Amino acid sequence: MTTSVSVAESDSAATGPEPLLELSGVRSAYGAIEVLHGVDLVLHPGSVVALLGPNGGGKTTALKVCSGLQPVTAGEFRLAGRVVNGADASQLARLGVCSIPEGRGVFPNLTVRENLWVATGTGHSLDELESAAYQRFPRLGERRSQLAGSMSGGEQQMLALSRALGTAPTVLLLDELSMGLAPRVVTEMYDIVGQLAAEGLSILVAEQFARAVLPIATSAALMLQGRVVRSGDPQEIDRELSTSYLGG
Repeated sequence: MTTSVSVAESDSAATGPEPLLELSGVRSAYGAIEVLHGVDLVLHPGSVVALLGPNGGGKTTALKVCSGLQPVTAGEFRLAGRVVNGADASQLARLGVCSIPEGRGVFPNLTVRENLWVATGTGHSLDELESAAYQRFPRLGERRSQLAGSMSGGEQQMLALSRALGTAPTVLLLDELSMGLAPRVVTEMYDIVGQLAAEGLSILVAEQFARAVLPIATSAALMLQGRVVRSGDPQEIDRELSTSYLGG
């Protein structure tokens, strides 16, 4: 297995014909219980891939594999064409992979400004991070001295996104972005995700509620019982989806 991939190699490979991120026949397990059974998934540069399916289908585990939090037991995890099986979260972060987990992942007892300060370890100044965050989300500027845990779910998600973008990622992994948010806020957040993709960011979104993400997705994959059972054009998959398990 290979984990010594340089950022320069990643950037160079990403401009070629190969996918930026790829799972090929990936299996993964929690102890003796295998939860991914040969998953194939492809994320191309500048694209938004919607990973769809009901709870328990394996979406979160697939994202954990992509972020280095869950080991690959078989198959290959490739980043910019290089096998990175065994790379941990910190190594993948240095290669440009950033993850926003289910539940937003902000520090509730820190202010907005202090949450952004956490991302200064990536080499960007707090002034730069604040300027970018408040320009994209003016509400965060109004709440810069407020404890993150006292803000609404949508505002916390804006903060999580701003902090993630402060690391200048190449790949952004989003897990259930819509969880706990009002429909209007969900639409607003996915509009932002679409803008980020238009700016060149490659995004993999695990989402139970397909209709929330499909309008901005460039491709979609349906995951059931630890397997990708269908992938392709979002509109085609949208027509085939059963609203009984994807939430309409």
